[in-house]
Amino acid sequence: MSHTLFEANSQRVQRCELAVPGSNPGMFEKALKSGVDYIFLDLEDAVAPDDKLQARKNVIEAINDLDWAGHGITVSVRINGLDTQYMVRDVVDLMEQCGEKLNTILIPKVGVFADVYMVEAMVSQLEVQQGLKNRVGIECLIETALGMANVEDIAKQGALGGRLEALHFGVADYAASNRARTVNIGGLNPDYPGDQWHAAISRMTVACRAYGLRPIDGPFGDIQDPEGFKDAAKRAAALGCEGKWAIHPSQIALANEVFTPPAEEIEKAKRILQALKDAAAQGKGAAALDGRLIDAASEKMANNVVKTAEAIAAKA
Repeated sequence: MSHTLFEANSQRVQRCELAVPGSNPGMFEKALKSGVDYIFLDLEDAVAPDDKLQARKNVIEAINDLDWAGHGITVSVRINGLDTQYMVRDVVDLMEQCGEKLNTILIPKVGVFADVYMVEAMVSQLEVQQGLKNRVGIECLIETALGMANVEDIAKQGALGGRLEALHFGVADYAASNRARTVNIGGLNPDYPGDQWHAAISRMTVACRAYGLRPIDGPFGDIQDPEGFKDAAKRAAALGCEGKWAIHPSQIALANEVFTPPAEEIEKAKRILQALKDAAAQGKGAAALDGRLIDAASEKMANNVVKTAEAIAAKA
């Protein structure tokens, strides 16, 4: 094992993240009672330009007035891009008016670490100015060719800064940025023999795991295809993602199911840990369980399952 290790900046249960347009306050109460782990109130793509200012007011009011924490929900806000006229006031107004209750800020279309640093510097200054006791985290959407080309540097420098917590894969803008021949959001392309997003998600996930960040898969656009959503979630989970977006409440239970270790998997993980503990007491570094060799690597994988299950149980 390398002597260079990056511990996680923050541990949160993030099996599913529900996207909620800031311009539609009628959805806020439903989101509050949806049973989701995480929500982001959106000021960016889901909000028309003429509605941007009112959406910001709606979001600030919702964060202050609704009991997100009491419902076990981590609350985030997706701000507008750094290339827009809205971003500065998004960050300033959020931090000044509801910073005490805000968990994270989600930055869209991050291309280079300097994008993260700009928001991080603003948040740090505003935290001091407001005397905030909680630390507002930062999450980033990797959804452009430039962002993916720099994803390792974004993850590494962000981890060193200590405020970056997670990277999200934004499949729709990523497809557009790469001029991919598809109009599906997150679905498989029948002209491609396999999963065309495998390499991108894997690269982002490796960058996250190397530097202590949470990798989160993005949206699946067809809300009439629950099996397609589950298949996409399972592929992301297999690559190491901790959760996936929901763009409709019907997708929440599907994501929670996929990203919650099943009871038999948890039980097997516990048996692996016990078998290795018994082997260690006998001076052995490996053991056999159900006819298969288990060793230190098996212990790490089993610990991942058990710790995930414990975090989910603690949230409930």
